[in-house]
Amino acid sequence: MNRVAWWRLALMALAVAFGLFYTLPNFFGEKPAVQISTAKATLKVEALVAQQVEQALQTAGIEHQGVRFEENNTGNTVRVRFADTDTQLKAKDLIESTLNPGNLAGRRLPTSQAENSAAQNAAERVAVAGPSNYVVALNLISASPDWLSSIRALPMYLGLDLRGGVHFLLEVDMATALTKRLDALVGETRTLLRDKRVRHQGIARTREALEIKFASAEVREQGLKLLTEQVIDLD
Repeated sequence: MNRVAWWRLALMALAVAFGLFYTLPNFFGEKPAVQISTAKATLKVEALVAQQVEQALQTAGIEHQGVRFEENNTGNTVRVRFADTDTQLKAKDLIESTLNPGNLAGRRLPTSQAENSAAQNAAERVAVAGPSNYVVALNLISASPDWLSSIRALPMYLGLDLRGGVHFLLEVDMATALTKRLDALVGETRTLLRDKRVRHQGIARTREALEIKFASAEVREQGLKLLTEQVIDLD
């Protein structure tokens, strides 16, 4: 009777346990987050930015689930995790106004402020940075504990197909779009009637319609038939 060596069984059990352990982050799901990165190649996100963000959130009374500073080769990143999307959106606006205060751009510090301590000067330099120095974006990050992330136990990143696609909301200025389309139809209609030698006495746009004047009912019927057949946007 053939038997498998015990060390082989132990090795297989160890491999299965190791694989199961590193799948744990996939069961924690994701949480809404705000991600801060640099908008300029000459600017690097420092740990001071994470402290400033945390202080701003605390002052505004916005609860978060941790501020994480990550060093990388692209200028470092700060990620702040939240419990829900409503809090995420509020925090995003607050962080944006804190890190990119447009009304403070280009202001020089008073001499008295410049003579303060090094830490205070560093904080002030962040506060008076010009607009759009930092990119503040909405994101989703893993909800797994930090100790799992520290040993590189990361969740499997899903593509758009596995996430169900992208929900895209487009807001259109219908009044402006309709006006432009009607103006274009006036030109197209005038050209069509001229090419087909159907005489008219003027084309005018009235609110959401075109008004074309003809000399007689017979010519009007010719024009109506022509436009119905060849101009699909006319009703």
